[in-house]
Amino acid sequence: MLDHFSFKRAHLAKAYCDSVAGKGIANATSGLFLAGPRRVGKSTFLIEDLMPEVKARRWLPVYVDLWANKLIDPAILITETIKTAIASYKSRLSKLARKVKVQKINILKTVELDFSKPGLPDNVTLVDALTQLIKLAEKPVVLIIDEAQHALTTQNGINTMFSIKSARDQINMLNNAPDLMLVLTGSNRDKLAQLVVKKDQPFFGSEITAFPLLGQDFTDPFTKEVNKALAKNNQFTKESVWEAFQLIGYRPEILRQMIGRVAINHDAQSFSDLLKQDASLWHTQIWEEFENDFNRLSALQRVILTLLIKQGRAWSPFSEESMGYYQEAIHQPTLSVSTVQTAIQALREQGFIWQSSRGAYALEDDSFAEWFMYNSKPINQKNK
Repeated sequence: MLDHFSFKRAHLAKAYCDSVAGKGIANATSGLFLAGPRRVGKSTFLIEDLMPEVKARRWLPVYVDLWANKLIDPAILITETIKTAIASYKSRLSKLARKVKVQKINILKTVELDFSKPGLPDNVTLVDALTQLIKLAEKPVVLIIDEAQHALTTQNGINTMFSIKSARDQINMLNNAPDLMLVLTGSNRDKLAQLVVKKDQPFFGSEITAFPLLGQDFTDPFTKEVNKALAKNNQFTKESVWEAFQLIGYRPEILRQMIGRVAINHDAQSFSDLLKQDASLWHTQIWEEFENDFNRLSALQRVILTLLIKQGRAWSPFSEESMGYYQEAIHQPTLSVSTVQTAIQALREQGFIWQSSRGAYALEDDSFAEWFMYNSKPINQKNK
């Protein structure tokens, strides 16, 4: 019933491609950085909308998801993806014309890419690899890095981001054209911002763009498509689907699953009422989990999270001001830095706090901050 439904955002893909090429209203030739919550359709958009538009413009999309395997250093995931793209053009390399199984590819006069080993040889830079890829493809390259903030979790990952920035500058300056364009996404705005907000970060000065959430322009045709398979006397209303979609945080895959479960129950008095009940229940369960997880923390851990949520990227966990806040909040004037360090490490292990390899911090899940801020409001404000 739902498998064949597809919602395209071609206008958005065109606008983003114009931006990275320097032709749109918003100039993103330094890189397009898209931030949006988990499971709101970012990866689907990249694969089903952005990449087809890139290909339609006769550009080469090179896509890598840094969450594809979190056990592998993100630097390796990026370099191996670029090497694979180079290998796809092996028929253009005369040395490979007679080879069936290829382990090594000559990309420069004296340099080979070794596919039996991860990464690049010491005498080959990412600039070299990307330059050769553009030459082999004979078209501009759009490097798309999904969940790019994960690169900050290792020093090699950070170094690779600097190399990509260097490649962008060198290639585009040499050719006086945007032959290497960058699109980087992240499921947490504060994490992704670590790449752009500090002078010692690779893309300092670039801007974070909020990835637009799906709206009623998605839920209305989705509802119409679903209703085609249902009895005329028991269908979903557009209003109920839109309300449920908002309750589940604008997550299309969860909506599909929920609609499917409800539609199976043909004895239900009202599909629309049942859908709203399920969405409300889902929302309540998620927030109850946040509340239970938060209440299980120690007093110090709760205070640390509170300050992080209030201050965001400005949070300095061991500053005199922060230490004073912790001490006053838990009535412990002798609180030590090492005790705070231990509490933060425990919060990292429990999935509350994310930390880059350079010591920058962010909340792991933005939805937790939403729950916290809501429950920090006065009761009369919550009921509005």
